[in-house]
Amino acid sequence: MENHNSVIGIREYALEQGAQAYAIEIEDTERDAFTGNIASVQVTKHQMLRRNEAKFLAKNHTGSAYNLFAFPSECNFSGLKFSLELVKTVKEDSIRYSDGSPSSNGHWKVLIDAAKGCATEPPDLSKYPADFVVFSFYKLFGYPTGLGALIVHTDAAKLLKKTYFSGGTVAASIADIDFVKQREGIEELFEDGTIPFLSIASLCHGFKILNSLTIPAISRHTSSLATYLRNVLAALRHENGTRVCTLYGSCSSKTLCNKMGPLVSFNLRRPDGSWVGHREVEKLASLYSIQLRTGCFCNPGACAKYLDLSHLDLVTNIEAGHICWDDNDIINGKPSGAVRVSLGYMSTYEDVKQKFIDFVTSSFVSMPTHSRDLQFCGRSIPFTDTGFESRYSAFGVDLKSITVYPIKSCAGFSTDRWPLSSRGLLYDREWLLQSLTGETLTQKKVPEMCLIHTYIDLSQGILFINSPRCKEGLQIILNSNSSNGKREEISLRGQIYQVQGYDKEVDTWFSAAIGRPCTLLRHLSSSHCVSLDERDSVGTCRESRTCLNFSNEAQFLLISEESVSDLNNRLNSTDVGKDVRRTSVQVNPMRFRPNLVISGGRPYAEDEWINIKIGNKSFRSLGGCNRCQMINFATDAEQVLKTNEPLSTLASYRRVKQGKILFGILLRYECEAEEGNSNNSWLQVGESIIPDSKQLGDTRRIHADMVVCQVGKSSR
Repeated sequence: MENHNSVIGIREYALEQGAQAYAIEIEDTERDAFTGNIASVQVTKHQMLRRNEAKFLAKNHTGSAYNLFAFPSECNFSGLKFSLELVKTVKEDSIRYSDGSPSSNGHWKVLIDAAKGCATEPPDLSKYPADFVVFSFYKLFGYPTGLGALIVHTDAAKLLKKTYFSGGTVAASIADIDFVKQREGIEELFEDGTIPFLSIASLCHGFKILNSLTIPAISRHTSSLATYLRNVLAALRHENGTRVCTLYGSCSSKTLCNKMGPLVSFNLRRPDGSWVGHREVEKLASLYSIQLRTGCFCNPGACAKYLDLSHLDLVTNIEAGHICWDDNDIINGKPSGAVRVSLGYMSTYEDVKQKFIDFVTSSFVSMPTHSRDLQFCGRSIPFTDTGFESRYSAFGVDLKSITVYPIKSCAGFSTDRWPLSSRGLLYDREWLLQSLTGETLTQKKVPEMCLIHTYIDLSQGILFINSPRCKEGLQIILNSNSSNGKREEISLRGQIYQVQGYDKEVDTWFSAAIGRPCTLLRHLSSSHCVSLDERDSVGTCRESRTCLNFSNEAQFLLISEESVSDLNNRLNSTDVGKDVRRTSVQVNPMRFRPNLVISGGRPYAEDEWINIKIGNKSFRSLGGCNRCQMINFATDAEQVLKTNEPLSTLASYRRVKQGKILFGILLRYECEAEEGNSNNSWLQVGESIIPDSKQLGDTRRIHADMVVCQVGKSSR
């Protein structure tokens, strides 16, 4: 059951040829009372699999048939090590099935998947005569990737049959008749094409390191670190006494799984017992420069076993759209994967204690000493919850700035006054850049896009574009046929857009500005309206009837100056319990790429708004904006710099229970609610903000769901 997909894939060849296949789980072992050697192994047999009837296996030949038993020397999901005595046990036909069924007739061949186990305990083939052993140089040295080896016993090599051949793997072939002479050497027969000789040469350096450190020393070192980490994680408790961590894999003297390898697999729980998604942990860890592997680790059997996922659970998850590597980490209240920490010879105690354990403790453990600092609506101004609307008239909440971003993910421009349309601010995110392969380009992959500056002169009807990488600027006339006339359809986030391209000169300018080939496309029309997703809860933006250009989720992003001020106070606060300054980073509201910046009121008051009016224009709040790592990009002397702030600090107090990090709110323009012609509506700096607080009672539940902890996907 604990086999990797690489082993399960071998099953496909067998099933296609009519063989039977089944998974087993080791339940118990019996040892000889005098020698101490294993006499038999009792296993549970899972469902027998058979796809096609074999045409070449007659009954009188079953005695000479060959069977293959494959097992990992170390499970890459739990870290459990399987005893290599299984090799002899299987070859001696000492497997006993708990249901009383007989073992298969014929000769047993054994394959050891040592890809994970070789790093700390390579199999001694003089003691355990396996027929096949596969291992990975990548897991031994970390470099080179994509290079491994298959060790084959000479007797077993005679059984291997190969049909396909390529350059260098046949002694001779003739093109127009059926004639092929295969090479005699097994390694020559299976190495198709030109081997990666440069990578192979680099293996010498890797073996020198292993030989100088010695495998036993590496094993002791990594084992002690893993044991320490397991013990600390198992002991973590929330302030209410509940366990923080659920560890997977445990030793048992009754089975052949009696050792643990240098990896720790686990999931985290919140104080109320609900699970923390593994993707949430992974993305938050990246802010601390910790790279984690999460998910099922290509080990579906162990994943289902340890996470208690039935076949119905697995099929239901797949039918709901869940696939490997996606962000669906919690489905129907159960985790779909786990978090794995892998330790190697280069790992240190400081990595485990001062890096990882401190990260888990500060980000996911609820402690009484931190409770005051880790409230969702942290306030730098001491307000009470009474007289909500009166405070706004007293403090004068108004519109401080308006910013338009004509080209998606490029820099915008601020203005004192700007017209509204049914899709938001006029011309906002009406253009985008697309790679030659059809990929929509954003700052996430091309940070240099923030250096492209834009400005629209409504009186002239011209979009002005500049970049420090281009000597001359670019001008695009808004209402003329300056494009190349070529119309096409593109797909973006599952929606179909009609767009129009531009002349080669325009595309060449943008290609130079971002340092890669691209094309500029303008939005013509679409039926893109964001619809309500049942999986999203209060506090995230998913609302029907919101017509958009190329923005991801909403027409407007609103940011409060008071909320930014509170964030800056936290960025420069003393870290609790450590008496050290967190960072000297200061951010301004424009770091978050808002369309609207407001001033006045208390920090995070915008979280509670349902409907607001700006002047006489009506807007609907669609919930909090799910922040991503784009807000960590900053420009300095025309260079793009990336840090872990302010997202890291926001994650410490602005994470909702679903793992999203919310800051600012998303708005929809309610043009239907206005009297007269909405095409003549303008927003103007200085207009008053009047929130509708009639449903404030419902927002108390939102705040109760906020917890201390994922990086969002919004890419404005």
